[in-house]
Amino acid sequence: MNWNEYNAKFEDILKGRNTSAPYDDPAYLEYVKLNNSRSNRWLKKAELTNKAKEAIDNIKSPQKWYLITEPWCGDAAHLTPFIQKMAEHGEKIELEVIHRDGDNNMIDSYLTNGGRAIPKLIARDKQDNDLFIWGPRPSEPQALVMELKNSTKTFEEQKAELQIWYNKDKGDSIQKELIELIKGAD
Repeated sequence: MNWNEYNAKFEDILKGRNTSAPYDDPAYLEYVKLNNSRSNRWLKKAELTNKAKEAIDNIKSPQKWYLITEPWCGDAAHLTPFIQKMAEHGEKIELEVIHRDGDNNMIDSYLTNGGRAIPKLIARDKQDNDLFIWGPRPSEPQALVMELKNSTKTFEEQKAELQIWYNKDKGDSIQKELIELIKGAD
């Protein structure tokens, strides 16, 4: 599905047109509502850096980006808008969004430490060879998550601390990491 179709899924869930699991759970509906708000905020105010634009503009051969995600994922709300903006900027990038929990089990070939962590971005060339794989989050918040898991903080406190990190970072880390991967892929 394309980015607009993925965003339409948010609307379907929030308007009660998609009540399949896990969206039949009120807690998941709250996650989707919050994530929709966060994602839309980033889509409106996020700016690509000049370095990101330059790296994307210098892509020589067409790439297909597969973004594996779900509307309930908090990290995705902060990260996928930047991936979408980068793909939209790139004339040689085609973006396809794949639901982790859907019929396509692509995520099972790209596990993170044995888990189905998302969002996950897989870039492929015309011959369907992997050019790079990124995700589920930049290295700095990944280290923060590991630190928080070993702390005495509640899950709610952990989520709040991660939210603060994403707001301060403003998408710089994901752009820097993807710039390096893009440069290494061509």
